[in-house]
Amino acid sequence: QVQLVESGGGLVQAGGSLRLSCAASGRTFSDYHMGWFRQAPGKEREFVAGISWRGDRTYTADPVKGRFTISRDNAKNTLYLQMNSLKPEDTALYYCAGRHAAITAWVPVASRDYDYWGQGTQVTVSS
Repeated sequence: QVQLVESGGGLVQAGGSLRLSCAASGRTFSDYHMGWFRQAPGKEREFVAGISWRGDRTYTADPVKGRFTISRDNAKNTLYLQMNSLKPEDTALYYCAGRHAAITAWVPVASRDYDYWGQGTQVTVSS
C-alpha cells in the first residue's frame, strides 16, 4: 500500500500561484509513476499532469500547459504541482495518484489506470 497525502491548496485570486505537495509513505516512492488529477463540482475527474518514476518524463494537459509544472523529489518522497497564472476555471479538488512502474512503462493519463489516491486538496481561484 502507498499512502498519499496532498497539501498546499487554498483560496487565491486569478493570476496568482499555488504549489501543491503530495507526501507518500508506505512503499518505495521512486517505484511509482505519479499523476495529478482534478475534479470540479458536476464534472468528471480529469488528468492534469503526470511524471515518470525517475522524473525524466513529464506530461501536462492542454488546459494547464505553460502554467502548471509537475516535479518530484524521490529523496523526500514528495510530488509537487507548481501552479502559476491561475484561472477561475482551475477551481477544483486536486488529487495525486500513483501507479507502479513495473506494471506499465508509460505514465498513465487515465484515472482508471492509477491504483493509489490521496484524499485531495481544494483549490479555489476567485475572479
